[in-house]
Amino acid sequence: MARYRGPACRLCRRESQKLFLKGDRCYSEKCSVDRRAYPPGQHGQGRPRFSDYGVQLREKQKVKRMYGMLEKQFSATVHKATSMKGRAGDNLLALLERRLDNVVFRLGFATSRNEARQLLKHGHFTVNGRKATIPSFSVKPGMKIGVREKSREIARIMGALETLEDASLPGWLELDKPDFEGTVKAMPVREDITLPIEEQLIVELYSRY
Repeated sequence: MARYRGPACRLCRRESQKLFLKGDRCYSEKCSVDRRAYPPGQHGQGRPRFSDYGVQLREKQKVKRMYGMLEKQFSATVHKATSMKGRAGDNLLALLERRLDNVVFRLGFATSRNEARQLLKHGHFTVNGRKATIPSFSVKPGMKIGVREKSREIARIMGALETLEDASLPGWLELDKPDFEGTVKAMPVREDITLPIEEQLIVELYSRY
């Protein structure tokens, strides 16, 4: 399969910043980026010089890995964003944030997007009361994302909710912890996304093709 199955921390080191792919480990002293803040490989400690294209490519790779997407799917998302009204960069981030696996992660039901994707595929979540298993499903305002009743005792879900801080919940989402349910209040806007992303570089990269 095309899915990357190597060490997740290697991807963070390649981008020289935390992509938060390993949940709680990213916040601990075991984080590889904190221990070895340089790219992997025998030339990792050199001083690479990137062209404009190289800078754009690295930004694209970073965001693609951050959201756990393959190239074909990510490329389709970028082209969809450029065909929509408004700024293409803002549209791209909104489409990425509206992915169901990202929403599950943002609501605190999982400690990482990778974990959220796995839990979704195993059928532990619902959208408007119906079982949902497609991580790329795009949510809309008014939708309710919940944990299935038989899945509420899963240690991974309960542990993620216990470590969730209210301040980390984006403004376009609302969480009801006792009922294991979240609501999409509005469409995500650029101000809601605090990730270190330079989306315009990605749009410029794909405009070359």
